[in-house]
Amino acid sequence: MKFFQLKNIRKLGSPLQLAGIIISFLAIVLFIFIIYLAKTLPSIQEIAAQQITQSTKIYDRTGTALLYEISKNGKRTVAPFNQIPQTLKDATISIEDQNFYNEPAFDLKGILRAILANITSRGIVQGGSTITQQLARNAFLTLDQTFSRKIKELILAIKLNQYYSKDQILGLYLNEVSYGPTTSGVESASEAYFGKAVENIDLAQSAVLAALPQAPTYYSPWGSHVSSLLTRQQTVLKKMYELGKINKKQLDAALAEKIVFQPRSLSGINAPHFVTAVQDYLVQKYGEEMVDNGGLKVITTLDWTLQQEAESAVSAGASQNEKLYNGKNASLVAEDPKTGQILAMVGSRNYFDSKNEGNFNVATQGLRQPGSSLKPFVYLRAFQKGFAPQSILFDVPTEFSTDSSCPSLPDFNSTNTACFHPQNFEGTFVGPISIRNALAQSVNIPAVKMLYMVGLRDTVTNMNSFGLTTLNNPDAYGLSLTLGGGAVHLIDLLKAYSVLAAEGTLHNQKMILTVQDSSGKILESYNDENAQVSDVQSVRLINDILSDSNARSGLFQGSLGLTVFPGHDVALKTGTSNDYRDAWAMGYTPSLVVGVWAGNNNNSPMQKNGSSILAAVPIWSSFMAQALQNASSESFIAPDPVNPSKPILAGNYLIDNQVHSELYYIDKNNPTGADPINPWLDPQFQNWETGLQAWIKRNGI
Repeated sequence: MKFFQLKNIRKLGSPLQLAGIIISFLAIVLFIFIIYLAKTLPSIQEIAAQQITQSTKIYDRTGTALLYEISKNGKRTVAPFNQIPQTLKDATISIEDQNFYNEPAFDLKGILRAILANITSRGIVQGGSTITQQLARNAFLTLDQTFSRKIKELILAIKLNQYYSKDQILGLYLNEVSYGPTTSGVESASEAYFGKAVENIDLAQSAVLAALPQAPTYYSPWGSHVSSLLTRQQTVLKKMYELGKINKKQLDAALAEKIVFQPRSLSGINAPHFVTAVQDYLVQKYGEEMVDNGGLKVITTLDWTLQQEAESAVSAGASQNEKLYNGKNASLVAEDPKTGQILAMVGSRNYFDSKNEGNFNVATQGLRQPGSSLKPFVYLRAFQKGFAPQSILFDVPTEFSTDSSCPSLPDFNSTNTACFHPQNFEGTFVGPISIRNALAQSVNIPAVKMLYMVGLRDTVTNMNSFGLTTLNNPDAYGLSLTLGGGAVHLIDLLKAYSVLAAEGTLHNQKMILTVQDSSGKILESYNDENAQVSDVQSVRLINDILSDSNARSGLFQGSLGLTVFPGHDVALKTGTSNDYRDAWAMGYTPSLVVGVWAGNNNNSPMQKNGSSILAAVPIWSSFMAQALQNASSESFIAPDPVNPSKPILAGNYLIDNQVHSELYYIDKNNPTGADPINPWLDPQFQNWETGLQAWIKRNGI
């Protein structure tokens, strides 16, 4: 049998001849395939006449309120070729296809380079398309990333190159290409972004327009990545200089020019910060072309009724803050803690207020210091280690730095930056205080002491598991972390509080319920991704404290009414950064979590009295009052009683007729274990004990 097979193969000739036969056969098949594809393509006249685009529509969670319609060809005015500035033509050629005037319809080297890159990365990372190919694709072809689509693109490009001059092809391209989700062609783009006809734009503005087609949604001047757009604009200008299109003087002048964009039209978009975040997600997952032209139907998680209430609360509150505290902006995000679905998002007071950077989404982009709003997560770690709500801490003047230049008894007039001795907001100290009251009234010294006793690294690890991933450098924060020494995004802090509302379960945040393509096929749908990141009992203890309006009354005083909603169990924690740049209100029920930030988008401080209670809580309260109007009452589940055997953990601080600091009784490595044999070996003990005994001497017990 083997002999028979070998004999038959030998009849076919040598291996080289066999390879030649196979290659010839494949070439014939490919030739036939190309002829077939060519016959399925339209004529040049048909290509010029036909425009096929399908807009992507973004809806609220009901699928009835249209938030935004993304249509690549939504706006277009044809600009004659002789009215398009040479700077724009040169900029486009420099960044898109520098050999445009000297090449045929395609760039063979570019195609081979793209094929190699795609094979290496096992995905499509380069296209290798010339301007002529891009015109062919934009004018007629579908979005499919297939071998046959690429061949069609080449065939059409060759036809275009045979039928039109290079100037005509470039003119068609500049009037066809997308410069934004609803803006096609250079004339519409120039009017939209610069408020002038394209013939009147300068070199720097030309480079901006040339930078956009690579990713028009991502680089949108009205979106969240303007800095990336300007970086690419600089790349365009430098490329023009390298190719001899401009001289050094022109380059320097264009690089120095400040680009000012026209504000986006108020019409046609609702919930703009939320929609922009959704667009960014869609483009990242499905690509620019699919989002621009693919006819997607996107049902989001947004509750349009709540969104309108959120916008109203932020607008009114920020307007009031501007008058009283010089705080011009605010942000609000609401989430369903049981699903992780974002229900409302206001990134800034007014998305269209370019003067105050309104399109900047503080919720997702702004890294801000959270002040005391991190304290619940410090005490959560304490409960996990055996502390109880009745455990006693001492709120007395305390020096936490162990630097030899810092006295054990704090000097509040010292300018020594090596020392760390925080004060409370009112500048007073209350002495012995329970964890319940220390947390509810946001007292600082006990929170710093607790962070030391439960461990900075353990606490940061806990916070990371709750979604606060920007807190990734414990050594940089030190004990100031519990007072807001790190920086977080509002949306991440909201996620962490959602874990509290959901009794220790983290639900990944979602903004989309379903995405359908133009044929109705479901491309993705909501899937609850969750994980238990904390024990239930410790979380219930936190919820019990933060929802105790009596316990927080000492802090809120005359503003307490803003935090109480009859018939509803509502937890609340506030935070203010030391320099009044950031004011926070983070509140929740078992079914709704709402976070508010107030301040200025440019990170300038508010006036000193622009605290969280005065600047953020009124906005939060206004929204909660509306959101809870028709919501069913739901209470937090009460924690089990906690009765530690250790006296100071059980609430007793007068032991054997003596009073000593926490570290006299608590080994931070084993808080519920035996008292330390040599407490003074702890580097913090001397400072804590000195501060306490001095306070007792002045105030008694």
